[in-house]
Amino acid sequence: MYAILDIESSGGKFNEEGITEIAIYKFDGHEVVDQFISLVNPERPIDQYVIKLTGINNNMLRTAPKFYEVAKRIVEITEGCVIVAHNAQFDYRILSTEFGRLGFDFKRKTLCTVELSQKLMPEQPSHSLGKLVRSLGIPIADRHRANGDALATVELFKLLLIKDLDKEIISENIRSLEMEFNAKLHNLVRDLPTKTGVYYLYNEENKIIYIGKSKNIKKRINQHFTGSDRKSMSLQKEVERVTFEITGMEMIALLLENEEIKRHKPKYNKALKKNIFTHALYPITDDHGYVNLKLTKADGRKKHIMTFSNRDSGKSFLRRISEINGLCEKFTGIYTGKGSCFKNEIQECAGACVGKEDKDAYNARVRAIIEKYTFRNKNMLLIGYGREKAERSVVLIEDSEFKGFGYFKLNHQISKLSIIKSIITPMQHNKDAQHIIQSEMRRNRKLKVLELPKN
Repeated sequence: MYAILDIESSGGKFNEEGITEIAIYKFDGHEVVDQFISLVNPERPIDQYVIKLTGINNNMLRTAPKFYEVAKRIVEITEGCVIVAHNAQFDYRILSTEFGRLGFDFKRKTLCTVELSQKLMPEQPSHSLGKLVRSLGIPIADRHRANGDALATVELFKLLLIKDLDKEIISENIRSLEMEFNAKLHNLVRDLPTKTGVYYLYNEENKIIYIGKSKNIKKRINQHFTGSDRKSMSLQKEVERVTFEITGMEMIALLLENEEIKRHKPKYNKALKKNIFTHALYPITDDHGYVNLKLTKADGRKKHIMTFSNRDSGKSFLRRISEINGLCEKFTGIYTGKGSCFKNEIQECAGACVGKEDKDAYNARVRAIIEKYTFRNKNMLLIGYGREKAERSVVLIEDSEFKGFGYFKLNHQISKLSIIKSIITPMQHNKDAQHIIQSEMRRNRKLKVLELPKN
């Protein structure tokens, strides 16, 4: 027996959402034998984004029953059933959270139609509910409303049952999410913050087994504790303690994660044991004296300008600076044809690639870009938001090297290098740290760069 359902929520912070609408269809594998559909008063405001998406507003829910008034009916209709939903982890979490507020331990097995459709219909270009059912010819009305989405999920599930000829995938995918609410894991997650920072998972021997960073620490760790991939399952078995550091600015979280992984070498952190960038930008002066910017695979033997996590991000950066600074697309590798670049042909380029623009004038613009996005021969501070409202975070670059980060509340704390050093947590300069800083300097427009006088 299956309870095929869809839930609309109020939105808001993770694990603070409330249910605004629920639709449940009890399905015996052949036909619907019972159903329950209701608006629900979440007893909290609905996010504007959710209102626009679902059409459900606060006025509609004023006279709707509160969750405790429909809880008994939900328990009854789902009793002895496997919960089926499109992205079951979300719906099950919301339901369990609501029951948890009532002091009731709600436990059901679940099936996710996203996962099932990915395995049974891998040829589909999208597995989002709307696009998937449309491509399969399943009618869907009232999209992003509980009843419309639940009915569409019923029809989708019928099709998936047919496609599962050997009945093996469904039996393998029916799983209990009790692990999410296992007392140990629940207690570890309960008091975690929803802020940006770095978190540490320890085993019973008090050894760090995993280090991660997230914009929402609680949400990310909850994903580890409810995931069904091999790494998540291993972490769930071994973790005994969780600690964290709130960092404020995401760049500091990335830098701290990079430093701590290199220092502690946790056994489940395999990705960041290697360089976190694959491509780099190099200056090459051609036979006519023009400085070209060449994007290639990173080569540790050569001195680069900056690095990128992949080729596409490097290409995107080159296109942007070419557009803003009037660089020749032939000299940045964007245009690879013969003759002058395309922009010269439509008179949007000064013609450096055909010798029209003076090389000194052109090279000056290139060097200005290099100067802006690198920190060679520089002492500078990178200032962003801190861990709380009145605080600011600061990253120190001294003699072209990353020295560490810290926090301050008063401007006089960053007036002298000696004072800055006293509030800085020292860290190691390496290629990964340099890549993180340069990436944030390119990406984060709110980042304030303050150059310091050289000693």
